[in-house]
Amino acid sequence: MITLALTGSIGMGKSTVAAMFAEAGIPTFDADAAVRQLQGPGGRLVPMIEARFPNTTRDGAVDRDALSAAVLGDRDELAALEAIVHPAVHHERTRFIVEHGDAPALLFDIPLLFETGGNEAFDKVIVVSASPELQRQRVLERPGMTMEKFEQILARQIPDEEKRERADFVVDTSGTLDETRAQVINILTCLGLATGV
Repeated sequence: MITLALTGSIGMGKSTVAAMFAEAGIPTFDADAAVRQLQGPGGRLVPMIEARFPNTTRDGAVDRDALSAAVLGDRDELAALEAIVHPAVHHERTRFIVEHGDAPALLFDIPLLFETGGNEAFDKVIVVSASPELQRQRVLERPGMTMEKFEQILARQIPDEEKRERADFVVDTSGTLDETRAQVINILTCLGLATGV
């Protein structure tokens, strides 16, 4: 089994690329989706997060804006949150691996892969990238996003240029969807995984 890590900075098109791998028959684990489930209504992290960060949950789920406001820009608070979230995500990832034990490859969509030193655990790292201008445009189109918030997020992320240098493969999403898909097919072909694309 080949383990693939998919990463990239905010607004680079990671979700789009992950969906293309999934369409090609590669089981895909989305770390952000796992976090949303763990922090969503009835999620098992909700009580722990409320206990550590009072008034950041509402109606049995984490209020993501309130939690973000509580930790963004504060290294210690962010570390405290990560100490709650990361072990739970690791557990979900292990369960995913067991469920798909007979697959020829698995893809793990992990936004902060390099930042958390997780890249060593994978056979190949795929970085999704785009021009800084396109990245900014995409991110600022998101509901509730501000330039200040965007800059705070970027400050926590390793620069795109460095991620590209450390990647085994780079998918540039600056072009059309067909151009992006062609790059995904090329990666699958290189790895001997080109199946139903």
